[in-house]
Amino acid sequence: MRPTDSCGPAPGTRPDAAVIWRNRALRLLDHVPLPIAVCEWGGRILIVNRAMAAEFGGLPGQLRNRRILEYFTLRDDATLQALGEAIRLHRRSQYSARVSWTPAGRGERRGEMTVDLVSDTPEQTPNLLLSLHARDEPATRPTPPVPATRPTASPIEARILAAAARGATTARIAKEIGLTPDGVNYHLTRLSRRWQLPNRTALVARAYALGVLAPDTWPPEPAHPH
Repeated sequence: MRPTDSCGPAPGTRPDAAVIWRNRALRLLDHVPLPIAVCEWGGRILIVNRAMAAEFGGLPGQLRNRRILEYFTLRDDATLQALGEAIRLHRRSQYSARVSWTPAGRGERRGEMTVDLVSDTPEQTPNLLLSLHARDEPATRPTPPVPATRPTASPIEARILAAAARGATTARIAKEIGLTPDGVNYHLTRLSRRWQLPNRTALVARAYALGVLAPDTWPPEPAHPH
């Protein structure tokens, strides 16, 4: 085999550098978390990255060749006028437009679309490089209110409250129920913290209001004795 015979490209040839860099740029674009698209001046989508496609619950290929205004609504017309003037004067400035859109499975969102005019030469009709910046949080379904739970008391706590309502001392309550005085104070302290009340008088009043103690009964008794 002669030195010039090989399985690779012919001498003096090489892959198109523009194609190589384009493929690298596309792979990089797909990893950018910011939603980005490239469109023709008329609005036909040429390229979208995964973040942009994900806004609408699709894949990049599903948005390609569609019209960008199928997905976004302009909130003002000034941007289109400014872009038309920029093309006429061969400007390559950056512009912004207020837009709204409806992501897949969610409510309407609003934000800002940054528009850059890009082309290889000033004479060419530019493409539009679009990047989307959301200005709100994604709409979510409202969380149903959690129903307020009515404060309750255990059977032993109800008996302690009934004895306290009769004016019994801690020692008397302990003897009647079969606890130590420290045990009685423990239950009263827990009730005070749970109901956020400062003393026994308030605890007894709250117990009647909540139906823990039977109304119109003397001596006081738990409403639901066990």
